[in-house]
This record gives sequence, structure tokens and C-alpha cells, in this order.
Amino acid sequence: MVDVLTIGDAMVSLNPQAKGPLRFVSTFERKVGGAELNVAIGCSRLGLHTKWFSRLGQDEFGRYILNFVRGEGIDVSHVKLVEGYPTSVYFKEIMEDGSGSTFYYRSNSPTSTLTEEELDESQFVGTKLLHITGVFPAIDSKKNINVIKKAIILAKEQKMLISFDPNIRLKLWSKEDAKAALTEFLPYVDILLTGLDEAEMLFGTNDPKTIIAECKQFGISYVAIKLGDKGAIGFYGNEYLESPPVAPKKVVDTVGAGDGFDAGFIYGVLNQWPLEKTLHFANTIGSMVVSVTGDNEGLPYLDDVLVQLGEKEFIER
Repeated sequence: MVDVLTIGDAMVSLNPQAKGPLRFVSTFERKVGGAELNVAIGCSRLGLHTKWFSRLGQDEFGRYILNFVRGEGIDVSHVKLVEGYPTSVYFKEIMEDGSGSTFYYRSNSPTSTLTEEELDESQFVGTKLLHITGVFPAIDSKKNINVIKKAIILAKEQKMLISFDPNIRLKLWSKEDAKAALTEFLPYVDILLTGLDEAEMLFGTNDPKTIIAECKQFGISYVAIKLGDKGAIGFYGNEYLESPPVAPKKVVDTVGAGDGFDAGFIYGVLNQWPLEKTLHFANTIGSMVVSVTGDNEGLPYLDDVLVQLGEKEFIER
């Protein structure tokens, strides 16, 4: 039984060894990044059986990522290394306050070789949830949108839940193109995990109650609006809940916090937790991620979250 399946690209992330504008940084550390992959890693560390579909370059970076992901306990049986398509790379810029920017080099992406014809029913049987984002469709919108649509059809045939994080990257496509493409997914979504800015792009409003009303029109069961250091707003059934933030020990890198929140929320839904518990759990994970530099280095194991929540005693390793 697979708990979570996701489809998306992965990149080598080059993390600066100094803070400030990238033009003044001369040394970098190699890491692994990718929105969908980060969620897969977060879910796997929480103990969920996770599968990832992707394509990587037949090169040293591709082999590095594949081995890293396999080491996280993620099923990579549907990840292939392809010739002629270099593994994507991106550079991070981190300022003194922990905020940052990203600079992508992902043209001719290996994921552009993944086609809808390669997806079939057997890959989805026995799986509980499909997680999708707006990143993979944006990389090659003409083709990847059809891949996601095929995945949605197969997931619904298996009565899987579908979680969706818009994760709109305006460096990859325009607001208009993103809205046109991503709103096509909404009628099939069960769990919407969104930032307020992304919700405004999709629904034309930044009012949480109006956003939730729009989601109800699409038949979306769970809504989580991520507010960063202001916590989150959740909706399920007839319950509307504002969940306060969990203060991090220290903010050093905000990248990956939203992906950690997604993993925590998915974990709560799959375990049929109440909305309040699910939101607090997800907020706690987000607060843990920002205290560690890297896209997924701060994603915690379940025991670490339970210690943070005071539900388990810390045992020094």
C-alpha cells in the first residue's frame, strides 16, 4: 500500500556559503531540491510510504539525486535517467533575515520526456493520495499539464484523494497562464494547500472566507491557507479555524517551509485527525524547517515532531 504518490522534477540546489546578494557569493554547497520531491521527503520522514515519478539527466547530478531520494526510503521505481537532458540546477540567494530568492537553470528539463502514455492504472492501484503542484505543469506547460490530467483521471478511478499546492512560480509562467491551467485541476481536488498570494491569483481575492467559499463551489473538502509567520487558516466540513503560528527557534532559511506544512497536513488527513490537530501539526513542521538551511534538510522525522509538540520525551542520540 502506497500512502502518497507525487509527480515532479528535482534539481541540484547550490546553497550559498555566505549571506547577501548572489553576486558577492563565491562558494556554494550542493544539495537537492524540488517542490514535489520535498513533499515526498517530508511524508516519508513522517513514516508514510511514498512514491515519486520523475525523470533525471543521465549525468552525475542525476545519479546523485536518485541515490539521495532512494536513501530517503522513497519508491523510485518510476524514475528514469535520460540521455541528452541535463539535470536541472538552481542557485539560492539568502539574506541576513533568512529571506531569499532563487535562480533557475532548468531549460531542456529531463521531465519534458515524461509523457502521459507512460502512466497507467497499475501504477496507481493501492495508493491513497496523489499530490500535485503548479511547478511541474509550468516547466513544460503544453505537455506536462496533460501528464497531470492523466494522473488525476487514474487517481480518481482508484478513488484516491488529490492534494494540490498551486506553488505558482512566476519565473516559469505568467499569472494568466497559471490561472488558466491550474483552475482546470480544482474540480478534482480534495485538499487545497495554498499561500494567500497564490489563492488570490486563482480566485481574484485575498479574503480567506471568500476563498473558502470559492473552494466549496469546486467541491474541495479540505482547505489550508498558509500564512507563514502568522500561522494558517483551515476549513473542513463546516469548521473554519484560524491556527496560530508556532514560533521557530530561529529563522535561517524559509525555503521548504510550505512543503513541510503540506507533508504535515497530508499526514493529518490520512490519519483522520481533527482539523485543529492537523493544522497545528503542519504549522509545527513549518516552524522546524525554517530553522535549518536547505530545501529539505529541516524536514523532521515523526519522533522529532512529537518531541517538539511535547508528546514524546527527547532521547539524546
